Amino acid sequence: MAMALEDIIQAVEMWLKMISKKSEAYVNPDLDPVLLVPGIAGSILNAVDDDGKEERIWVRILGADHEFRSKLWSRFDASTGRTVSLDPKTRIVVPEDRYGLYAIDCLDPSMIVGRDGVCYFHDMIVEMLKWGFQEGKTLFGFGYDFRQSNRLPEIMSRFAAKLESVYTASGGKQLTIITHSMGGLLVKCFMSLHSDIFEKYVKNWIAIAAPFQGAPGYITTSLLNGMSFVEGWEQNFFISKWSMQQLLIECPSIYELMGCPKFNWKVVPRLEIWRAKPNTDGNSAVMLESYEPEDTISIMKEALSNNMVNVDGSEIHVPLNLDILKWAYETKEILLRAKLPSKVKFYNIYGMNCETPHSVCYGSEQTPITDLKELLPFKAQYICVDGDGTVPVESAK
Repeated sequence: MAMALEDIIQAVEMWLKMISKKSEAYVNPDLDPVLLVPGIAGSILNAVDDDGKEERIWVRILGADHEFRSKLWSRFDASTGRTVSLDPKTRIVVPEDRYGLYAIDCLDPSMIVGRDGVCYFHDMIVEMLKWGFQEGKTLFGFGYDFRQSNRLPEIMSRFAAKLESVYTASGGKQLTIITHSMGGLLVKCFMSLHSDIFEKYVKNWIAIAAPFQGAPGYITTSLLNGMSFVEGWEQNFFISKWSMQQLLIECPSIYELMGCPKFNWKVVPRLEIWRAKPNTDGNSAVMLESYEPEDTISIMKEALSNNMVNVDGSEIHVPLNLDILKWAYETKEILLRAKLPSKVKFYNIYGMNCETPHSVCYGSEQTPITDLKELLPFKAQYICVDGDGTVPVESAK
C-alpha cells in the first residue's frame, strides 16, 4: 500500500512540474550572478542503490524514519574524512536540476507535504526571479551532503567547479554568494583553503545567520538527545529525534558547529549537571557541576559510551566519535586562519532579540543525575543569551 501511495505522489509531483512551467519571465541582463548556499539539512538528498535506482531520502514523508535509518545512517572514515552510509549498497547524491536550485528550493516538493516547514530558499528564489534574475544565467544553487565536513576535499572541489561554471555561464561576471547558517562555514573553509579561486570569481559574500563560532546550546543537546525539525503530531510522519541523533554522532559537520574552545567568549558556553554523589556519611550530596567547552568532551564521551544501534539485526556501537572531534578541531584551525581577500566585499546579517540556547543544564536539585548515561533520554534546560533563536549574537558577529 505504501509503495502504491509513493508511486501516486511521484506521479503528482511530475504533473505539478509540468503545469507549473510559466511563460517567459522578465529578465534583467545587467544583474550580476548569485549563488545560494544552504545550511545544515538544507539540501535534498537522494539515495542511489547498486541498480541505479534513485529516490529522495531527505526530505520525505512515507516511510521517512525507516528509510532514513536504512539509507542515511552513517559511519565516519578517519582515513578520508568522509562519512559514508552504513548500507554498502547505498550512496548519497544531491540532485543538480535547475542549476542546483531544485535541491535547495523546497526540500519536499510533493503536494502532500507541500508546507512552509519544508521550504528553504523558495521565497527568495521566487522574489529574485521577479526582480529579473534567470535560472542558469544569473541565479544558481549549491546543494551538498550536509553530513560531511565543511572542508571535505570532495565538496571543496565541487564548490570550485561551481564558481567557475557560474562565472562562465554569466559571461565572465564575478558573483555574489549568499549563504545561510552552516553554509557560511563551508564558504569560509573554501576561502581559507582556496583564496586565489575565491578572489578570482567572487565579488560579494552575504552571510545570513552564520554560526562562525558555533551554536553550542543546540549542538550539545543534538549529540546527547537528538534533534527534531518538526513539533507536535507531525513528528509521527517525520524523523524521530533518536534516529536523527544516531546520524549526527557520525557527522563531522555537527562537531564543527560545537562552540569554538579558542574563541574569547564574553559569555562562555557551559554544560551544567545537577549530580547526586555519596559523601563520607553514606548519604548523597547534590551539587551543580559546570563544565567549559573543552571539559564537556569527557562528560559527553561517558554519556554516549554505551550508545548502540541495530542495523540489519547487528548491534553497532555508536559512541562520541573522537576521530571526528580531532578532524573538527583541525577544521576550526582552518576557519581561524581565514582572511577575506581585499577585493571581496563581505556583509554579515544576523538576528537579535530572541532567546537563544547557549549553555545547557541537565537535572535539578530535586531530580539530580546519578549516572551520566541518564543524560540521553533526559530533557535539557537551556540557558539562553541574545541571538536569533539558534545562533548566539556573539557567535554570529
